[in-house]
Amino acid sequence: MERTEDTSSRGAAAPLKRVAYVVSEDLVKISSLLPSNRFRSALVHQLVAAFARERPGWIRIIRPVPATPKELLIYHDAEYVDFVLGNVQKADRFGVQGDFQDSRSISAELGLEDDCPPFKGLPAYVRMIAGASMTAARSLRDNDADVAICWDGGRHHARKSRASGFCYVADCVLAILVLKKINPRPRIMYIDLDLHFSDAVSEAFASTSISTLPTILTLSIHHATRGFFPASELSGLTPVDTPDPFTIAVPLERGASAKTYARIWGSVEEVKAAFNPEYVVVQCGGDGLAGDPCAVFNWSIDVEEKGSMGWCVNRILEWNCKTLLLGGGGYNHPNTARAWAYLISIAKGDPLPVDIDIPDHRTFPQYRPSFALDVPAGNMRDENTNEYLDEVTRTLNAISTRILERLAANI
Repeated sequence: MERTEDTSSRGAAAPLKRVAYVVSEDLVKISSLLPSNRFRSALVHQLVAAFARERPGWIRIIRPVPATPKELLIYHDAEYVDFVLGNVQKADRFGVQGDFQDSRSISAELGLEDDCPPFKGLPAYVRMIAGASMTAARSLRDNDADVAICWDGGRHHARKSRASGFCYVADCVLAILVLKKINPRPRIMYIDLDLHFSDAVSEAFASTSISTLPTILTLSIHHATRGFFPASELSGLTPVDTPDPFTIAVPLERGASAKTYARIWGSVEEVKAAFNPEYVVVQCGGDGLAGDPCAVFNWSIDVEEKGSMGWCVNRILEWNCKTLLLGGGGYNHPNTARAWAYLISIAKGDPLPVDIDIPDHRTFPQYRPSFALDVPAGNMRDENTNEYLDEVTRTLNAISTRILERLAANI
């Protein structure tokens, strides 16, 4: 498809990009079963569809192909795959007896309890969510799109053999592995914007080996403190002398706002420039937005506000790498739907005005009281001090230098 220059005056990424949007009726139905976010998928996609009806050609839909058990095994352990897919015959080997829902001891061992309870439809959910993110990644790999969007993906806490943190399948990891198989092997940067640390993704690709050259860099911007999920040795600010400068964590204090992100973003781009990726995978969790029940961050979405979620994602799109946008957390469902619909317009190169009215559609009443697209910041106090943010920028700049040195040493 021939590209044209962006003529928008609202700061969108240019040139215009080919955007693929992953959705199907089956995906919406299955994703809406997720216990932590019941019916959020339906709310998100109905809002996107409402905006799309007013803008012919606004989105190009690609339908997800459910992942096969073999594809899940590219990352997940066989024991876990057999159990979550309800394969009782194979699961018998691992001490599983009887009905899937009653296998409580093995469920606990695999993390299928508490925040990740088994639910009706789990086998189809695991296959569909993994397949949706892998479908999006393949559209980039095959040069069918410049930006691929899968809001039902972004499950960044699921491990090889254990569910965790509302996440049952490691779709982020599986999508990255789709891109990693490209020959010659590309450099892939994973950026996590969720309130919670990307523990499972960061750990999946962490390496202290200096004999091999990493082709995947993970960078998570999140909140971390004692007692805050997830507990991980990697969630604190990555030290300058880390043995692995390709696994980076940037914890922020309570009340982080657009101003906070603006202070550190130049150093995030220093990391990007040092690594020079060809593909970028962005987890766009909405639980750091103002109004989320987590009530930890105070982030906004307006692309015109430096440091907002919209502004940060737009900056990433301006890197002109092939980009995969994934969903994630977000427990104020209307606000998450607002943010993700807005990010589509940014990816398209023509951001919607944040004061635009929500279109009349089936779930319109849920957008009360404003009935507008914007997710503005609230009045929460930003506890990120200038001294701490200076430390973050110094650290990221030093790590960028180490990345350059590692890459130069392996040429």
